[in-house]
Amino acid sequence: MPSAENMDEGSILVRTLHLSCDPYLKGCISTMFKDSPFAIKPGEVVCGIGIGVVEASTSPEFNVGDMVSGFRVPWQTRFVTKTEGFSKIEVDSKIKAIDYLGVLSMPSFTAYVGLVTVGKPKEDETLLVSSAAGGVGQMVVQLAKARGMRVVATAGSDDKVEFIKSLGADVAFNYKTCGSFADAIKKHVPEGIDLYFDNVGGEFLEAAVANMKDFGRIVLCGMMSQYSLAPEMRYGVKNMFDVVTKRLSINGYNVGDHYARPEYQSFIEEVSTLYRKDKLKYRIAETRGLENAPQALLDLLDSKVCGKPVISIASDSQV
Repeated sequence: MPSAENMDEGSILVRTLHLSCDPYLKGCISTMFKDSPFAIKPGEVVCGIGIGVVEASTSPEFNVGDMVSGFRVPWQTRFVTKTEGFSKIEVDSKIKAIDYLGVLSMPSFTAYVGLVTVGKPKEDETLLVSSAAGGVGQMVVQLAKARGMRVVATAGSDDKVEFIKSLGADVAFNYKTCGSFADAIKKHVPEGIDLYFDNVGGEFLEAAVANMKDFGRIVLCGMMSQYSLAPEMRYGVKNMFDVVTKRLSINGYNVGDHYARPEYQSFIEEVSTLYRKDKLKYRIAETRGLENAPQALLDLLDSKVCGKPVISIASDSQV
């Protein structure tokens, strides 16, 4: 095993504790992100967001025993890396290391940026959020309720619907059993939608556009229904002229643009405070063992997971 004596200057040896399992990884291992620095080629180790503990260091910024978070953590038990892209995390009796892949994770910040910065929510408005039981969606529901919005949420199983309701959603329904998605939205929101937070794309986006109020806003966060499809097979939204007639605004965003901006600190402060006061819930769907990581990713992409998927290689208590 590497030690400080045979490591390059400015490096750390990290023992992996937890790995984040996220939908964007599908794009990394397919041709979708082939020209991106995050592309993962056949034969390469999958890399993503993760948490670990420093076991050896030749960097003045990191000491043995430091807990660290990084965006390019390989799916393996230990690794040596330069320190760029890694930061220390603070843990205590309330905020555990795994919470940095949960309530304080990139998907949670994605929810915050999409709703607060891009969506600009207003009290008493109606929000529709798709895939509301996932890592992003569950945070959107709660942040919207904290801002006085009426929240209508969708998910793909009855268990997920009950979970969303427990988070405070005013209305939640199972899109797999509701029949026409557009008709189901109209039934629950006859007056129309002010703000749609889209994690799914495809027919879901089309149904939402059909039910938007004039001057409504649509936030495009993800396209889970399209990630596994070849470009020529992806769904083409048919009612885009409604965007013109209803004067809708549609905005996409990349959360990576916002980490160096003031809203990241605002996110940490607001969410940490709410979580410490037990005013915020966050469900982690934990898979134990690196050998089970491939199945965890498949289950996520098949919409079989309720909560934020995390792969745990070691527990915090083993540090």
